[in-house]
Amino acid sequence: MTISDRIFEKLASMGMSQKKFAEESGLMQSTISEWKKKHTNPTSDKIMPICKTLGVTPEWLLSGIDRAGAKRKEQGTDFLIIEKDTELWMLVEQYKNFDLETRSRIMGYIDAFASMKK
Repeated sequence: MTISDRIFEKLASMGMSQKKFAEESGLMQSTISEWKKKHTNPTSDKIMPICKTLGVTPEWLLSGIDRAGAKRKEQGTDFLIIEKDTELWMLVEQYKNFDLETRSRIMGYIDAFASMKK
């Protein structure tokens, strides 16, 4: 999914017209129409006004991934972004330093805890 696809999907979910989006973001309506018609993406100087108007993060707009690392449901997304110095980031940092046998044991513990939660 492209940046412009995400913009128009978000506009639809918000029930916001392109005209209203142009007014609130300070962008020209013709520019927004061009993104849709020509399947092009906005230039970098427009990212922040778009994010502010749509109430999304630049990470989500550019990649479809929320700041907390949650993937949006879309085709082709096979990575996630983890904010540095969070608990999840520290967990991944520790995990990648373990050998294969230890990683396997950790995954076993995770599976066991996940089954207990069900």
